[in-house]
Amino acid sequence: MKFIKNTSGNNQKEDADLITEYKSTGDLNALGTLYNKYMHLVFGVCLNYFKDEEQSKDAVMQIFEELVKKLKIHEVQNFKSWLHVLTRNHCLMALRKSAKQNIVSIEDTFVENSEFVHLDIDNTRETQLTIMEKCMETLTEEQRKSVDLFYLKEKCYKEVADITGYDMLKVKSYIQNGKRNLKICIEKNSSE
Repeated sequence: MKFIKNTSGNNQKEDADLITEYKSTGDLNALGTLYNKYMHLVFGVCLNYFKDEEQSKDAVMQIFEELVKKLKIHEVQNFKSWLHVLTRNHCLMALRKSAKQNIVSIEDTFVENSEFVHLDIDNTRETQLTIMEKCMETLTEEQRKSVDLFYLKEKCYKEVADITGYDMLKVKSYIQNGKRNLKICIEKNSSE
């Protein structure tokens, strides 16, 4: 697999033209040209989440396959930003799927912190879940609902907005602030 970095700059008009061409003709060459401009960034995000080069390369291909379907149904204003969110969500879903097969990892889901709780292996998971439940109760109602739907029920931003009736920008804010507040609370309670 070869990653080519685009040196001609990120031109949103050019991206929009390629998206329009792909949507109207279904031409995978147009989509490939567009994706190739950002493939190195997609790989970097995947590598950041998976910490494994081969798994990240596989994810880059899987994300392209997702793109073939999703780009036809979504209105995209800024392709680079939209692709970043798509990539991040793909990685999180893959991590959640593997976590469900192994062990539920609270720090992977809510907190990017490797120094979470250092207890006996048998008690760690139960302790983490207890701490998380206690910390969820400290969030505002809006943050708690949004975080629960987004992380635990695996809903996308739009679904959270539809279910709660909150504005999309508010949903993103509630999730971001809720995650930050959870991290602070979990770190505080795990050190006690």
